[in-house]
Amino acid sequence: MSVVPQVSLERLLCEYDRFLLDAYGVLVDDQGPLPGAIEFIAELRQRDKPFLILTNSASRLPAGIATGLQALGFALELEQILSSGMLLPDYFAEHGLAGAPCLVLGTEDSSAYVAKAGGRVLSLSESRDAEVLVIADQAGFDCLEGMNRALSLAMRSLDRGRKLALVLCNPDLIYPMGAGRFGFTAGGLAAMLEALLRERYPARKVGFDRLGKPHSPIFREALSRTGSGRGVMFGDQLATDILGAQRAGIDSVWVRTGLGTGQNDPTAIRPTWQLSALG
Repeated sequence: MSVVPQVSLERLLCEYDRFLLDAYGVLVDDQGPLPGAIEFIAELRQRDKPFLILTNSASRLPAGIATGLQALGFALELEQILSSGMLLPDYFAEHGLAGAPCLVLGTEDSSAYVAKAGGRVLSLSESRDAEVLVIADQAGFDCLEGMNRALSLAMRSLDRGRKLALVLCNPDLIYPMGAGRFGFTAGGLAAMLEALLRERYPARKVGFDRLGKPHSPIFREALSRTGSGRGVMFGDQLATDILGAQRAGIDSVWVRTGLGTGQNDPTAIRPTWQLSALG
């Protein structure tokens, strides 16, 4: 298999009309902005190139994400943020879940996403069962208590033949924290629950509906928002950013920061280009 070709930022800026960019691992990590990221966003603005920050995170509302990036020096607007949590209203409307009681694993902002979508958020201490389980983030709650509550809810629902909608905002399994440090995410929690439920109920089709990258809902919304022209996705994760771009029919740039650091050239999931960093 041939090596993924290197590309210059100037060539990308000349060849593409609209830009989708992952946040963690491409623009920032837990230590702050990654090299060249602030300057690249400024260049996109100067050249009047439509762009969106595409994040699987549903831990903060869009205003909080935008404010956090602005505080780090990124020149961007609220309208240039698209998070997986912002896809929940369409999901709830499509599945008739308005007013349904919901168990949410995540932060207060994660619960706010669900409430904005029309769900009725239950606290972890409430005894009544939910009709929807939303895993939005790995932080903001007692992880063991929350996972025990989620597992118990799912098992009761399956044992009693009740419907339970399983929704995962962030399919990422891990995320880069910087300097060889990594953390697990909401996708890791969902994968754990799926493994337990599939072992106990092998004849049932048990699985979460996934909203974020690499799945189609977030890419459909992103391409709709950025207008027409040739699009490209920048990402550090092959299994989410790059695969999602392939499925959406757009080119991709594998940025070798974040989770792209130290990986060998891919075989099954092939990006169009690769960059060592944004600067």
